[in-house]
Amino acid sequence: MSKTTRLFLLTALLVLVIPSQAHAYIGPGAGFALAGSFFAVFAAVCSAVLMILTWPFRLLLRTLLGLRAKARSRFKRVVILGLDGMDYGLTEKLLDEGKLPNLAAMRDQGCFKPLGSTVPPISPVAWSTFQTGVNPGKHNIFDFLTPDLRTYQAKLSSVEIRPPRRSIRLGKYRIPLGKADVRLLRKSQPFWNILSKYGIFSSILRVPITFPPEKLRGVLLSAMCVPDLRGTQGMFSYYTTRTRHEGEKIGGEVHHVTRDGRTIRADLIGPQNPLRIDPGDLKRPFVVTIQDQDRAVLTIDGATYTLRKGEYTDWIRVRFRAAPGITVHGLCKFLLLSPEPEFGLYVTPVNIDPEHPVMPVGYPSVYSVYLAKRQGPFATLGLAEDTWALNEHVINDDQFIQQCLAMDREREAMFFDALDKVPRGLCVCVFDGTDRLQHTFWRDIDERHPARPDPAVLQDRNVIEDLYRRMDDLVGRTMAQCNGRRRDTLVMVISDHGFGPFRRGVDLNRWLVENGYLTLHDGRGDEDHLAGVDWSRTRAFAIGLAGIYINVKDKYSQGIVEPAGEADRLRQEIAERLTGLVDPASGESAVKRVYVASTFYRGPYRENGPDLIVGYQRGYRVSWETAIGRTTEAIFHSNTKAWSGDHCVDPSLVPGILFCNHPVEHEHPRLIDVGPTVLNLFGVAVPDYMDGKPWVVGNAAAKTQTEKEEALAGVS
Repeated sequence: MSKTTRLFLLTALLVLVIPSQAHAYIGPGAGFALAGSFFAVFAAVCSAVLMILTWPFRLLLRTLLGLRAKARSRFKRVVILGLDGMDYGLTEKLLDEGKLPNLAAMRDQGCFKPLGSTVPPISPVAWSTFQTGVNPGKHNIFDFLTPDLRTYQAKLSSVEIRPPRRSIRLGKYRIPLGKADVRLLRKSQPFWNILSKYGIFSSILRVPITFPPEKLRGVLLSAMCVPDLRGTQGMFSYYTTRTRHEGEKIGGEVHHVTRDGRTIRADLIGPQNPLRIDPGDLKRPFVVTIQDQDRAVLTIDGATYTLRKGEYTDWIRVRFRAAPGITVHGLCKFLLLSPEPEFGLYVTPVNIDPEHPVMPVGYPSVYSVYLAKRQGPFATLGLAEDTWALNEHVINDDQFIQQCLAMDREREAMFFDALDKVPRGLCVCVFDGTDRLQHTFWRDIDERHPARPDPAVLQDRNVIEDLYRRMDDLVGRTMAQCNGRRRDTLVMVISDHGFGPFRRGVDLNRWLVENGYLTLHDGRGDEDHLAGVDWSRTRAFAIGLAGIYINVKDKYSQGIVEPAGEADRLRQEIAERLTGLVDPASGESAVKRVYVASTFYRGPYRENGPDLIVGYQRGYRVSWETAIGRTTEAIFHSNTKAWSGDHCVDPSLVPGILFCNHPVEHEHPRLIDVGPTVLNLFGVAVPDYMDGKPWVVGNAAAKTQTEKEEALAGVS
């Protein structure tokens, strides 16, 4: 074996993903880089040896703590079903109409209450608070995006990945020495990690802000912020023979292809190749042969698949060759949009293959492999439902709904497997479909929405009510799986926030310009990441979904505001002037309240967040442009996208839901209280640093009449 071959074998465990653009929740983006080598394996071996040597002592301690907790525990198992974004008001309405029978039964047996969210009430902040039981000042997640202190460019707030510092050159290849530093920026620890110290097993499925996965006594599959294979938060591909019109913009990546008779040849784009001195995109060629008006044949990676117009393929495994002996595995689905006269093909973002993950998407690392072997391939991308392709009219409403239903089916298989495999301990699973479908179909139930469909379309569909009915059915099957007659399992159904209409966007940067707080270079402003801002004359700026930042001296590279005195006065001044901002088109107030973060957040990381958090009125939200650091010519913009519902408003307007099969004797339960409550139910002391407080959970309501009759008959 040659020296070259041996070096390649040493890098056979290399994991690959390279940075790309960043838009996070509002579009494709947020790239990552990850690489490992022999040294990573060596470190893992040393760690394993240390764990083996200390195993008896750790086992003894965990056993003693576990016995103590078991003696105090009220339940053998706690199950938390998270329905992201399920709205309290809409749930209450459908309950009153008798359309949610399983949730009604749960309410009657235990409770149904509004669940207080977070400031701001957006998913990464809310689910981080849920996990840790602390406010954002202690867990360090304030938004999807945060500005870089040096460049001001937006970056993901939850994950930071630094590539290996050193490498060696071997011909046309570059071999990394060492591994990448992958950091979860959420601080504090999830309550299930505390349970682990007491020997209590946990199954955690798709809870947002759990990437990269952390160790626990149990299993975990990561969710939000898991990238696709290209390192973005969701980069779809669109192949078409149609010529793009001047000025036309389509999200994702558009590939203009030509037809040779009935054949189209193209390349599926993968990650950049970090092993090459001259890095370029890895590619996998494919061929589409058109059969007729409704069918085509796809050939890729040595296999053929039938494409039917308007129908997704199953997950198709694709391989990208990075170097001799080194292959990167991915998954994607193909959707034939139009065979002819103009060809159109949509391809989902290429997901990390859970059976051959290029980076850990679960803990232990074999857990994703187990799930894939058990139920087949599944989406690993954190934001798998492609809202951006829908916004840009690449896929239509029905095709997006198909995506959401498919993702929920995958999630259900995992969830019910966990319920079956974990008779004692904690089971948590979060479903995303409730969030994605309300984001994109709120226009159907809001008569005032600028993007409301034609009445003829609405006659044939009831997307959001159907969604709530499906979730009610899921709850019914969950209760049946948990064997509702027994009293050893406590079941909660929760959401992180509620929902409302998003009719008008507010360009905060334009407001800041017009009020003298932000200055643009002449002729600039409509650029991503605040690129057109004159920092030498800018005191405040906005980026992301919720916050305004003060350009503080010695914090930002070009800061001009004195941190003491001047910054405090500026925060108060902006908060007072922005509160009650009126939309001239309607005469309505757009801003309910502006929160001064320094007086609201507590903890060592509060300085990392925005200086001000804007709590919008119902119907309003930060504009699409502000979120990515652009400045337009107007403060208010009508929202005509499919993304028509939102929750980036004042938290008092969008409470989540809390159902429990036991009464919760607390007048105003909050999401931050869930973790402390679960610890208390398992007999584990709640740490002093937690801001949440455990609820008093009572006994479930008396048995139903049917159960009483069965008991009398000797059935129960």
